[in-house]
Amino acid sequence: MDRLRRTNRAVLFASVAVTSLGLAVPASAQETFKLGIVTFLSGPAADSFGVPARNGAQFVIDQLNKGSVPSPYEKVGFGGIKIEPVIIDENGGATKQVQELRNLYQRDNVDVVLGYISSGDCLAVAPIAEELKKMLLLMDCGTPRIFEEAKYNYVFRTAAHATMDNVGLVRYMKAKNIKMDTLSAINQDYAWGQDSRADFVAAAQQLYPNVKVQTDLLPKYGAGQYGTEISALVGAGSDVVYSSLWGGDLQAFVLQSAPRGLPKRSQLVFSAADHVLPPLGDKMPDGTIIGARGAYGLMSQKSPLNDWLFRGYEAANGVYPVQAAYRMTQAILGLKAAVEKAMSKNGGKKPSTDEMVAAMTGLEWPSPGGLIQMKLADGHQAIQPIAISRTKYNPDLKRVDLVDIQYFAAECVNPPPGVKSIDWIKGGMQGAKCN
Repeated sequence: MDRLRRTNRAVLFASVAVTSLGLAVPASAQETFKLGIVTFLSGPAADSFGVPARNGAQFVIDQLNKGSVPSPYEKVGFGGIKIEPVIIDENGGATKQVQELRNLYQRDNVDVVLGYISSGDCLAVAPIAEELKKMLLLMDCGTPRIFEEAKYNYVFRTAAHATMDNVGLVRYMKAKNIKMDTLSAINQDYAWGQDSRADFVAAAQQLYPNVKVQTDLLPKYGAGQYGTEISALVGAGSDVVYSSLWGGDLQAFVLQSAPRGLPKRSQLVFSAADHVLPPLGDKMPDGTIIGARGAYGLMSQKSPLNDWLFRGYEAANGVYPVQAAYRMTQAILGLKAAVEKAMSKNGGKKPSTDEMVAAMTGLEWPSPGGLIQMKLADGHQAIQPIAISRTKYNPDLKRVDLVDIQYFAAECVNPPPGVKSIDWIKGGMQGAKCN
């Protein structure tokens, strides 16, 4: 057990002990719902992605346990059962995560595990949950391959996969008359980067049939230094440079490419960049086209649920929430909806794994980023709406604002049920509903 984990558990057990000593409650009310949460708490993905996800989980669980979340989530915890989080670090690679997942289920006896940002980790842990017949909610990882290359009963992904991000970007560029006769790309050399690149290039070839792909780079995850790659991209001089880099890799790429003049030579297009805007500040070039993997953060739309998350998270953490906090929130709210749906059918008892699985399959629920619908992979994979925008630094607020925002409906940018993402894109995105 690492130091961080011991600390989290110490806080957890102290909280439970205080509750037990201070309240004379019936035995059934002392029952908790143990929720394993996995996110990056160290390494290059922690600062801008993993920690905001952890902070989002802590905020939402605290609010749910107080019964302070707006309708339809006002009931305390999950159906009146307090939520007991066990938070662990996703850093360390897929082999380590497989063992940690087993530990959460078999040693810590969690009821459900929720988390995972890395597509490589998601591909590794999903078969383990299935083998153990334990419920697993993937809250982020983008590769479409999770459910397009395998079938699971106990595994769900409560957010859209990367196809939405890339189809949304290309539709935005076409709507804004962005020139793209030539295209270069830089993406990480693992599932997320490879699959994102394939979807973006295929979508570009549909809406820009004459586009020519020039420099096409796949540095390793966590490379950190991009001098050689930036020289190649500047030399290519393409109309557009596309990237799905994220976390510390994206921050490093932006900081290293701006002094070399890349943003002035090419239109930068990033599929998942909102989370690096707070740390980069005025170092993020104006006019960069970005996605946030949903209608999140500064691109989110006003609603009681969104106002609750945005203002509450900002007050608790001193910074507004970005995509990781939104995705964590929608996963926890989805699980709450499933647990309470199952309890409505079993007389109000804490549901079994199979009862929760049945309730989650095909479920729909409102979230701060819009309606989440488990429409793909036989009800195990979500679709959702997305927003795309441009960056513009605001010196008065000392932050990067997002302007010229355009929203796309879920069924405009996600494939229909039963069709693989890349086949849908290459087939002309038939059946898309964009109005």
